[in-house]
Amino acid sequence: MKKAIFSLGLVLCFGIISFAQEGPKPAPAPAAEAKANPNAPEIFFDETSHDFGTLQKGDECSFEFKFKNTGKEPLILANCQASCGCTTPACPKEPIAPGASASIKVKYDSNRVGVFNKTVTVTSNAKNSPVTLTIKGKIDGPAQEEAFPGKNNSGMGQ
Repeated sequence: MKKAIFSLGLVLCFGIISFAQEGPKPAPAPAAEAKANPNAPEIFFDETSHDFGTLQKGDECSFEFKFKNTGKEPLILANCQASCGCTTPACPKEPIAPGASASIKVKYDSNRVGVFNKTVTVTSNAKNSPVTLTIKGKIDGPAQEEAFPGKNNSGMGQ
């Protein structure tokens, strides 16, 4: 009898543990809800990529991506996320009315010499969210100076 009760208890424990491994189902994303709504806002950019060409180190390196809300409800930009810290997007905080236009200014730190290709991901309540904006170019400038002139790679003097 003790063996049967022990076996039953063991089976119940394993059953409970196996069901406990299944986490709660995530809530649907806001973008998924917007796709079901035919009146949801839609964000349309004049262009989603900009090539700066070749600039000199320290030059002004910013571009405004113009867009329009082509939907029937206000467009709310939830997040503008740059791919790295050298790129800074400035997104409107206020809702964009249907038919209205606005812009996102993207600035790149041109104190970094070399070729760059960076992105900004724009997340909103639009049907077509998220949208990825791209900037690219090349920064020319003097060669990087050594951090410790007169020292070799090992950090020891010559």
